[in-house]
Amino acid sequence: MEKKKTGFFEKLKEGLSKTGGGLLAGIFLGDERIDDDFYEELEEAMIIADMGMETADALQEQLRDKIKEEKLKTRTEAREALAEILADAMRPEKDFLPSGEKAVLLIVGVNGVGKTTSIGKMAAYYKAEGRVPMMAAADTFRAAAAEQLTVWADRAAVPIVKHGEGADPAAVVFDAIASFKAKGCDLLLCDTAGRLHNKKNLMSELEKIRRVIAKELPGIHTEVLLVLDATTGQNAIAQARVFGESAGLTGVVLTKLDGTAKGGMTVAIKQELGLPVRFVGVGEGIDDLQPFDADEFARALIGA
Repeated sequence: MEKKKTGFFEKLKEGLSKTGGGLLAGIFLGDERIDDDFYEELEEAMIIADMGMETADALQEQLRDKIKEEKLKTRTEAREALAEILADAMRPEKDFLPSGEKAVLLIVGVNGVGKTTSIGKMAAYYKAEGRVPMMAAADTFRAAAAEQLTVWADRAAVPIVKHGEGADPAAVVFDAIASFKAKGCDLLLCDTAGRLHNKKNLMSELEKIRRVIAKELPGIHTEVLLVLDATTGQNAIAQARVFGESAGLTGVVLTKLDGTAKGGMTVAIKQELGLPVRFVGVGEGIDDLQPFDADEFARALIGA
């Protein structure tokens, strides 16, 4: 597992080094002076890396205070200080899934962000961790969505419940819960239709699914995770804001960090919206989606 994690971190670092990570790393090379130029370069790099003006200003102010308090003299020292600040800014306040408890993961997001594949990879991850996952193919709107999820269920060797195209998604979840109980599973991962945030009927459908879960599995720990394409930058934050208002989000899954993503929106999502990133994806392989680690991500962002 440690070897797998190391390989994943290298992929993450390599992906971010192409864009945002490279930009943040560049200001710590060569000149060691901490002067006005340093702060200007840092602010520009943070904004280009998709952190947004508000978050960039707040983080830079924290760094200024830390440099002053700890009497830091070089950019190398400032780099380590920034890594700590970034990690703290992204760190979730509480653990994701309580160990030993049954749970439901309701996965939402617009089409094309990697939602279905993320569910398959999460199922594989948790099975390897000793949990007993099941999938519910509640995206009955998109043609072949259930078939795509079935392929991932087979790859992960995880049971799946599905209906035909056009079926009631809440009915799929209802049947999945019955099977979930009968098979003694402890983690139910529910796919949902790719929702455009301005479609009220689709949001109503999501609310119906949540009512079914609350009725059939009263008191069960439920997470609502929004899958976001990291390459869309600030648009991802706009999506998260709208979904957060409508879907009762508890966290985010960031995909495609191996592409042109700059990674800074991870900080902004947590700082501006209070949503922790729970998983990050760096490739197509079944092991290329792993739980988010704030310390590792911060170091990858600054090219450490």
